[in-house]
Amino acid sequence: MELKELAANALAQNKKAALLVGGAGLALLGFGLGYKYLRKPEKVVRVGVVSQLLIHPLKSGKAVSVALAECQKAGLKFGELQDRHWLVVTEDGHMVTGRQQPRLVLVSLTCEGGHVCLNSPNMEELRFPISQPDNPVMDCRVFKADVQGRDCGDEASRWLTRFLGEENTFRLVHFEPQMKARRPAEEYPLFPQCEQVAYPDFGPVMLLSESSVKDLSSKLEKEVTVERFRPSIVISDCEAFDEDSWEEIQIGSVRLQRIMSCGRCVFTTVDPETGVITRKEPLDTLKSYRLCKPSEKHIYKASPLFGQLHTVKKTGILQVGDVVYKISR
Repeated sequence: MELKELAANALAQNKKAALLVGGAGLALLGFGLGYKYLRKPEKVVRVGVVSQLLIHPLKSGKAVSVALAECQKAGLKFGELQDRHWLVVTEDGHMVTGRQQPRLVLVSLTCEGGHVCLNSPNMEELRFPISQPDNPVMDCRVFKADVQGRDCGDEASRWLTRFLGEENTFRLVHFEPQMKARRPAEEYPLFPQCEQVAYPDFGPVMLLSESSVKDLSSKLEKEVTVERFRPSIVISDCEAFDEDSWEEIQIGSVRLQRIMSCGRCVFTTVDPETGVITRKEPLDTLKSYRLCKPSEKHIYKASPLFGQLHTVKKTGILQVGDVVYKISR
């Protein structure tokens, strides 16, 4: 082939390649512009205000009210306090909650200077180190799921056993970041498969409005408070049960995604002030007007719905007084 023909062929090939590359680039640009303009923009509507942030360090124990908290993937955190990261168990590792031991609601677990502080009525305060790396890690059972916890020692065990007044021995365990966590999706498929938590019943964040509690109280002989329902975030300045319709919300820099309603059980009949269980109210009244739709019975069965469970799409800081925005598209 002559030199002129080789040069002509090379030029033709280069032009073809340039056209292909240019066409691909235009296609990608067009796709990007199309996605930008076809995607529905977010609509942001103010729906309420954060009135309380409650951390329950000990599962079934007293709430710690805070003005500010980190909202992490596994729930609320303030300093060394992390939501539902301590758990009372039997000697063989099965969880113990206020359903079996109502007086657990009177136990306060706080942290100070690297130590855990346990307090309850008619008991001396017990202090022990948060970090006890030489203590054994126990295999524990929370509902149907396996999870781990670091044993908090014999002193904590004796303290709890004495307070609960049982012949059985109870132990306290602490969840640490490297331990095997629970996946809510194994029991509740509505949760993302990647979601992991320590010891809560369901997901990392439960949200409830003050108005919903007032609505329930108006139907009872004796009023109830939000503490009875153990939410993470309490919302004011909204109507009763508005929170049922907030599929996605923004609070400060935090973005939460609603997963499902919170199905209620006999634990709601434990008075948080006395530790006495009635097994009647407010559960019976909730069942009279807060049951799920027939199409959702496979999820909630006969449990009445009160409060909403969320996962954390974007972590950040929450503060009392933050405005709550509903996100829609």
